[in-house]
Amino acid sequence: MGLRIHFVVDPHGWCCMGLIVFVWLYNFFLIPKIVLFPHYEEGHIPGILIIIFYGIAIFCLVALVRASIADPGRLPENPKIPHGEREFWELCNKCNLMRPKRSHHCSRCGHCVRRMDHHCPWINNCVGEDNHWLFLQLCFYTELLTCYALMFSFCHYYYFLPLKKRNLDLFVVRHELAIMRLAAFMGITLLVGITGLFYTQLIGIITDTTSIEKMSNCCEEISRPRKPWQQTFSEVFGTRWKILWFIPFRQRQPLRVPYHFANHV
Repeated sequence: MGLRIHFVVDPHGWCCMGLIVFVWLYNFFLIPKIVLFPHYEEGHIPGILIIIFYGIAIFCLVALVRASIADPGRLPENPKIPHGEREFWELCNKCNLMRPKRSHHCSRCGHCVRRMDHHCPWINNCVGEDNHWLFLQLCFYTELLTCYALMFSFCHYYYFLPLKKRNLDLFVVRHELAIMRLAAFMGITLLVGITGLFYTQLIGIITDTTSIEKMSNCCEEISRPRKPWQQTFSEVFGTRWKILWFIPFRQRQPLRVPYHFANHV
């Protein structure tokens, strides 16, 4: 199943996503220029640390781009409802179309999304059944990249040996302190926010509950048997191979789970 493109026309979302891209570019270019490459040239760190930094940054960018343009699970205008699963579908009172239970109508996008978790302005897209796995990867790699950048910023001033070769003609060298303070501020702010978001997302998957369901308290079967966490994660990522949960370059193939089992809310 190929990746279907989904583009949301929302200036507010464009601004939020532009801010995220700015933070990514800021760290992608300035942290290696000020910290990684100078300390590598003087033998303070191995080159593999630079490769790891760029690897995490690229995975983070790929997850961001794909999560923002991927179809989150938009329902077609005339969905084909299997005869044995009609009782697990319902009529949307906003767009007057049939949808499987646990779907939700997004007011910003103007259509229903299968197993919609929430509309995220930071990716300018809904987070639904088909791109939830990319959103989780984005949270994971953003947190990993932020921790990595903050760690090297700290080591640059308090652990590594002072740099002997400093080209004061370069703008980034002359204004290094201001640049690093801004990077640290953005990093700490982003780390606090993304940690809380990532935690709530993980809890939601473990309990098989979306953010919308938590806010609306529509989980009627509170006492139902819980699925194993491996199964709920496999359904979100579309595979039981755990190593593939961390790869943003692949195509997700949904697990064949009947609606009466997957959509029990």
